[in-house]
Amino acid sequence: MDNQPLLSSKKCPHCGFWSNWQQRAEDRCERCGLLLDAPRLRSEQARDAQAKEPLPEFLQIKINPDDGSVLRFFKYIVRGGQLAFAALVSFMVWFLTLLAG
Repeated sequence: MDNQPLLSSKKCPHCGFWSNWQQRAEDRCERCGLLLDAPRLRSEQARDAQAKEPLPEFLQIKINPDDGSVLRFFKYIVRGGQLAFAALVSFMVWFLTLLAG
């Protein structure tokens, strides 16, 4: 059996022509050449740009090499607490969305 992608079609929001659609954000209309799903492409680009941004300064605790050993120990403890808190909140959001359906 061939592993060909399933064929689907989508109506172009610009010219109204039904074009083959591979359900990718960069798919274009066969007649006018414009994007079939421009909002999705913009959303994916914004998500990629946001993922590449560094974390805000208040979310990171800097552990400097010139800090004392006791201070570095407590900074590692606080960083671990932040990680555990983020994991707990992520699990709760996942579980609630699972319950919501």
